[in-house]
Amino acid sequence: MAQVSASQIERTVRRRRPDWLPKRWYVHALLWLTIIIVGFPLLYAILVSTQSNAETLSFQILPGTRFRQNLEAVVIDRRLLRFMWNSTMLSVFVTVGKTILSLLAGLAFVYFRFPGKWLIFGFILLTLMMPTEMLIIALFRFVSNLGLGNTFWAISVPFLASATGAFLFRQHFANLPAELSEAAQLEGATPLQFLFQILIPLSWNAIGALAVIQFVYMWNQYLWPLLIIKNESIQVVQVGLGSLQNFEGSTTYGPMMMGAVIATIPPVLVFIFLQKQFMSGFAISRDK
Repeated sequence: MAQVSASQIERTVRRRRPDWLPKRWYVHALLWLTIIIVGFPLLYAILVSTQSNAETLSFQILPGTRFRQNLEAVVIDRRLLRFMWNSTMLSVFVTVGKTILSLLAGLAFVYFRFPGKWLIFGFILLTLMMPTEMLIIALFRFVSNLGLGNTFWAISVPFLASATGAFLFRQHFANLPAELSEAAQLEGATPLQFLFQILIPLSWNAIGALAVIQFVYMWNQYLWPLLIIKNESIQVVQVGLGSLQNFEGSTTYGPMMMGAVIATIPPVLVFIFLQKQFMSGFAISRDK
């Protein structure tokens, strides 16, 4: 019996399959189905943001007739853009400050020797197991006693110290070659020169990934700002969205969804801008 080569089998299969059909069509079909299932809630939220209550309760899968009214209710009447500006300033400030402190902490834990280093690092790991809600009463009393209640510093300073960032940069720096530190010492570089000229250029992926995580984390803050901030002019967007629940004396789904859709724009833009770094995770950056 004559042997059939692999190329002949491939040509036979190609002739049987239409040209427009992908080679692994079932994989493409599964991916499209997954995209539709995952993306449908967002699409439905966008549709609801243009609808009235009657249109929403009738489960209409079409754009509604109140897009302009809902947009005016959110942007003009409830001044959501001001809340978004406050959240943007808060998220940027905390992300930058937390990244800087985390870099310095990682540098100290890896390249410095001092008494009690492992005890301090173990305490930092312990704080990772404690949720924020567990400390919120003690933190509220502490901030209030300092006279910082109802200020921007009350919602920003407590989040500058990051056990997660210190741990991640400590692990990241520990995986770098030890020869880098030895070469920097031979060249007479100071610790800060070593950090800014060697470590940071090798850590852009880690910095970008941490920045995305921390920005989204601060953007979604709700409980702590709700407790410590009473002045509406410095309130954050997640608390501001709560004012849309009873906009016209009853539950109004259209303005609520409009506000929620608009509030997702800044985190999405940050993720798109830092997508390469975030997807690369904590790999060593080799880009010049």
